[in-house]
Amino acid sequence: MEAEAGRRRRRGRGAEAVPQPSRDVNYRQLRNPFPQMEVFPADQIAEMHETALRTLEELGVKVLLPEARRIYAQGGARVNEDNEMVFIGRDMVEAAVASAPKSIACRAGARRRDFTLELGSLVFQPGAGAPNATDLERGRRPANGQDYLEFLKLTHHFDVFQMISPQVEPQDVPTNVRHYFTTQAQMELTDKFPFFFSRGTPQVIDCFEMLSIARGFSDDEFRGNPHCYTIINTNSPRTLDIPMAQGLIDFARHGQMSIITPFTLMGAMAPITVAGAITLSHAEALAALTLTQLTNPGAPVCYGTFTSNVDMKSGAPAFGTPSHFQASLAAGQLARYLGLPWRSAAGSASNLNDVQAANENQFGLWGCLMAGATVIIHSAGWLEGGLTVSFEKMICDAEVLNMVAELCAGAQADSSEIGFDSAQSEVEPSGHFFATSQTMERYNTAFYEPHIHDYANFGTWTERGSVDANHRATGVWKEILANFEAPAQDVSRLGTLHEFIARRTEAGGAPPES
Repeated sequence: MEAEAGRRRRRGRGAEAVPQPSRDVNYRQLRNPFPQMEVFPADQIAEMHETALRTLEELGVKVLLPEARRIYAQGGARVNEDNEMVFIGRDMVEAAVASAPKSIACRAGARRRDFTLELGSLVFQPGAGAPNATDLERGRRPANGQDYLEFLKLTHHFDVFQMISPQVEPQDVPTNVRHYFTTQAQMELTDKFPFFFSRGTPQVIDCFEMLSIARGFSDDEFRGNPHCYTIINTNSPRTLDIPMAQGLIDFARHGQMSIITPFTLMGAMAPITVAGAITLSHAEALAALTLTQLTNPGAPVCYGTFTSNVDMKSGAPAFGTPSHFQASLAAGQLARYLGLPWRSAAGSASNLNDVQAANENQFGLWGCLMAGATVIIHSAGWLEGGLTVSFEKMICDAEVLNMVAELCAGAQADSSEIGFDSAQSEVEPSGHFFATSQTMERYNTAFYEPHIHDYANFGTWTERGSVDANHRATGVWKEILANFEAPAQDVSRLGTLHEFIARRTEAGGAPPES
């Protein structure tokens, strides 16, 4: 695990200076150890799936990209070109689900960063896609290139984040060259699994080329494994727009992974009930999944959902609610019904990193965990329903994710753990276990050591300045950034990457398409 910043003394009672822990833990390939909950009985889940198929057959999906409509039509769908509606038969959907891989081996920039997406595996991403950034020192602001680089470094630092997320939009970088900036940063500052936006074929192909240059792939090697991913959001209800449809096609053709995520808010762009909203989300995900498999059977695709409710008094999105929790459980049941790896999301609607933010994020997180989510996005840092990512919240939430990762390892109970000879027999009645053989062997590695929580008593905490967790988090992220070291990269490949970017920038870059 990363050398955790801001930890220079044990925060309990007693001596101030102790050796740094030397725990050897792996947060990179996690399995979900928690029992999976169900919110609906099996027959109702089957009915929701059946209703989703009926929706695609009878009501159809509006598909704005002509190429996508042609692919659907060639696969047997009924297409009305006048109103751009596509009606997808259940046989097509069932064939697509059958061909979609149930296990996806994701290849990062370093083999120790590889992971597999399948039911039972567990991957975290930090908050993503926000137009704003905030921290206690610089305040809330439109996100810029520096913010993007800093969030990228924080994401790389914590092993519990296995995938790079869209993070924040660097709005000071022009849109025609923004993908060069973000891809170069990912290639230079991290060896984790990268993210590319689907904002038109020219930008996507640029990103594929840059990744292949930086990591030394031939075309066949690149297409042979998923080395990157995109997130596809349908426009609920029942619309697939041009860049999202093109992204599904481009990533499928090149053997790269799409995470399909309808964003459905109950009472707004989806029915007001959990069952109705998740049924709509399921139908949209199946429509998008079908397009990937019609394009390239066997293309890696991750089923996804992000369903919560709105505040019916204001119309604003709400997250970490009981309905959000129930929707995650229902999505998990449908994903298991299909047998596909799937993505869910935590998040918060709070305006700052406060108790509301912590409560909402953790409640949403545990909904994902109990639902058996494979990928959990927005698991750290997300505020204002996605309008802002907070530096302090990212640090505070990473603490919780680290503790969840610790639980993934489980507890052991062999004879050395029980400790009859090394602990029990060494202590007389009313004695203590501080100096037993078992304790002396393990005192430096037995327990998770926090990077933000403070276990000092009130007196010691007061003497140290009464610093709360939010302000301690500021010190943590600043120290991480001050001591950041990028992973070793091939200098010659990076040189070729820089030449490619310079050449493409000189030619005008690639404006996003819509």
